[in-house]
Amino acid sequence: MSPQEFLQALRQTLGAEAVLSGDAVPARYHTDWSGTPPVAPLALVRPRSTEDVSATLRLCHQHRVPVVPQGGLTGLAGAAVPSADCVALSLERMPAIEAIDARSATMTVQAGATLQAVQEAAVDAGLAFGVDLGARGSCQIGGNVATNAGGNGVLQHGMMREQVLGLEVVLADGTVLPMLRPMLKNNTGYDLKQFFIGAEGTLGVITRVLLRLRPLPQAKATALLALPGFDQALAVLQRMQGRFGNSVAAFELMWDNFVQASVQWQQLQAPLAERHPLLALIDVDGKDEASLRESVEAALGDAMEAGEVADAVIAQSQTQAKSLWKLREAPAELNTQMHPPVNFDVSLPQAEIGRFAAAIQAAFDARWPGHHTLFFGHVGDGNLHVSTDGATVGGACEAVEAELYRVVGAFHGSVSAEHGIGLHKKPFLALSRTPQELAAMRAIKAALDPLGLMNPGKVF
Repeated sequence: MSPQEFLQALRQTLGAEAVLSGDAVPARYHTDWSGTPPVAPLALVRPRSTEDVSATLRLCHQHRVPVVPQGGLTGLAGAAVPSADCVALSLERMPAIEAIDARSATMTVQAGATLQAVQEAAVDAGLAFGVDLGARGSCQIGGNVATNAGGNGVLQHGMMREQVLGLEVVLADGTVLPMLRPMLKNNTGYDLKQFFIGAEGTLGVITRVLLRLRPLPQAKATALLALPGFDQALAVLQRMQGRFGNSVAAFELMWDNFVQASVQWQQLQAPLAERHPLLALIDVDGKDEASLRESVEAALGDAMEAGEVADAVIAQSQTQAKSLWKLREAPAELNTQMHPPVNFDVSLPQAEIGRFAAAIQAAFDARWPGHHTLFFGHVGDGNLHVSTDGATVGGACEAVEAELYRVVGAFHGSVSAEHGIGLHKKPFLALSRTPQELAAMRAIKAALDPLGLMNPGKVF
């Protein structure tokens, strides 16, 4: 069957409006936020139901056509970038919030629902969803699950994996796995849904998700802390967790170079009168705004006396809290302000993050004097983000990657904390996985996708 005959079969099965090809495929589906060079797929398919997805995969399996699942296209590792011979399968026409059960604190959604839509639906039901990240308005839940997304809430609630009670997945041959079971305890053999969480679409297409929700905090205190060094940052985090336990909802650390770039790019007012080596944003949940703010102020007063905090601002309203968090939202500007950005998302033993950042700064200073590199991250869970402006290293982006990942390996860290592997990190996966682990992963891939049609060339 020729490509044109295959496309005709797709249109006859799904309807002509669901299948686009050639110049009719909009450019936005040719790549994602990773900066990977764009590629026009053989076709763009936009199903409206699980049945449509199953029919698409059956046809692709029958005719040996690769499939690249696409969500909101906000990924930074290139996992959603198509190939010229593939069907790009977009879930954007499956955005439904299907059901919310406030009594059991669960929500069932189609994979194309945006993270923001899920968050807002949870709040409307008096609940909260435990994952948050800057691309919330664009990224989709299916993509969040496929990449095991993290973000600002991991310290309190864990990765996306911890928010998923069940999945509906379509395998490469069109078989549907209905795994939407709303039980925390289900000890019946292999937990099959876990194979697809973080698999980046290489094992199947996620079509529906059963999410676990959380109680909505009655009060929240937000503070911006000026810190003299990384050891003091860990001391403050330990102090706050000792005082408030799991109510510490976020602890985001920003090195001064990141703070200055954020202020400049977003035209913000400097948050403090003086510059400091590090700033931390901290959120603490509670039951009463006034008493919570008073308790946070007392804890930070003790931290100041101990020399852990040099200065602090405690938000007096939600508006001020949003203003403080705006400082942390600068990563959204990286793609427009760096040419190109070389983005890293690594995890390290928590106590080593400060030394790692200093080692990277020194290594880059030695090889690329005048480089512009920013450090920031969810340090409470060991996740550090690093972004280098490719123009300031003479375009030596691959050399920058090799150098940083070399240091990650020396520190026994992970080359990916939450962005996945995709295309960009394939050459470095062996720094974080043993040959035995990689062999087991390939065996799972071969069992569920024996023809290698699901997102080929990604991860492995």
